[in-house]
Amino acid sequence: MKFIKNEINYFATALMFFTRIPVPFKVPYSSEMMNKSQKYFAWVGLLVGLINALILYLSVHLFNLETGIILMMIGSVLLTGAFHEDGFTDMCDSFGGGYGKEKILTIMKDSRVGAYGTIGIILLFALKFYSIQALGTIDLLKTLGLIVLAHTVSRFISGTMIYTHDYVTDIDTSKSKPLANKPLNGTALVTGFISVLVAFALIPDWRLIFAFILAYLGKIYMGWYFKKHIGGYTGDCLGSVQQVCEVLFYLGTMIVWKFI
Repeated sequence: MKFIKNEINYFATALMFFTRIPVPFKVPYSSEMMNKSQKYFAWVGLLVGLINALILYLSVHLFNLETGIILMMIGSVLLTGAFHEDGFTDMCDSFGGGYGKEKILTIMKDSRVGAYGTIGIILLFALKFYSIQALGTIDLLKTLGLIVLAHTVSRFISGTMIYTHDYVTDIDTSKSKPLANKPLNGTALVTGFISVLVAFALIPDWRLIFAFILAYLGKIYMGWYFKKHIGGYTGDCLGSVQQVCEVLFYLGTMIVWKFI
């Protein structure tokens, strides 16, 4: 019974951290609780993906595909509080405008959004919109499953950074966000990967393995880039990996649907 209660608390912690979905009970917070919640990061992505797919499905039937995608993107931002998007803009600003580890980390902690962040998020949203539009034009029902899968896969891949790279301590720790930055045992990875398998079951297409590989290659490159410039990753880096990998999964699907 205690095991089940603990697991529920771990999932609720991840849910509160990554979304604005209210949890109907009090969850005790601690750094240990935050760290152990990492096993459910991808499961939160699965839930967010399902809600996004539902918004798109209803919106398409009420309006049209393009309007539905925009409403889905708005819903996603409201649902998550633009958590990962904020990390992406901070990453663009810091690596685009900073030189050297100290300067990059200083800019990253600045709450203001600069030119690099603004341009980056506009291009990211445009790429996300047009890729989903292209996929939805081909097969709307499969695209709904792809959205669930992309949200799940991208969060799983982003979470693997904790296992493959070192966490970089923020210069001003008083401004740092709480973060699960210590790798757990292999059980946590298995738990996260199960959510990916569940999402794949919604759209059983073996070709999507290549889209998964493309997304993971994006994570490898970004991890290499972060390590080269700041020696590891921060919370904003994880958010940027999630956003980029989500888009790469859509683009990878477009490639395999066109050529395979």
